Amino acid sequence: MLDLIILSLHFLLCFLISLVIWRGPKDVDLCSSSTAAAEEEPDGLMLVGKEDDIKRSGRATAKVDGREVVVFYHKGKFHALDSRCYRKIVCLCGLSDIGGQACIVCPWHKYKITLETGEGLYEGVNPLEPSPSPQWLSMGVKQRVHQVTVANGKVYVSPPDLSVSFDSDYFAEKYKNSSGAAVEE
Repeated sequence: MLDLIILSLHFLLCFLISLVIWRGPKDVDLCSSSTAAAEEEPDGLMLVGKEDDIKRSGRATAKVDGREVVVFYHKGKFHALDSRCYRKIVCLCGLSDIGGQACIVCPWHKYKITLETGEGLYEGVNPLEPSPSPQWLSMGVKQRVHQVTVANGKVYVSPPDLSVSFDSDYFAEKYKNSSGAAVEE
């Protein structure tokens, strides 16, 4: 009888742990960098920070026209994109090279997003091939990419062109101008 009680408590505990993991926090921000408001320059570019500082830390986040943008320095190039994953309000912060492309990986979903184009990548196979092997394929552009300009030791980001919309715009707008966490619906 005692074994049955212990086994039941074990299953209850495992169920509660899995429930907590499954539900998870609604606004996970695993990035440690702080977000500063970018300063607007006369030519419309937004100053994000000093080139050397971003090279040293590897990234910086700033509010550009009210939306949070992350600038990465990776393999000699600067890249900027919306800092929130296109599927949830979660900060993008892990870099990887996937299929020969520099990618950011969502810590929540493990989605892979190219730094260069903002394309979402997935690993797929063509079942029509005689011996299919997994390849990295594109889901199309999911994350808004911002133009980066480096001049006089400073890094600038162009304000977004909102005439074209991307999946990341939903959470960028939801989180826009807020000082704290946005609530997931």
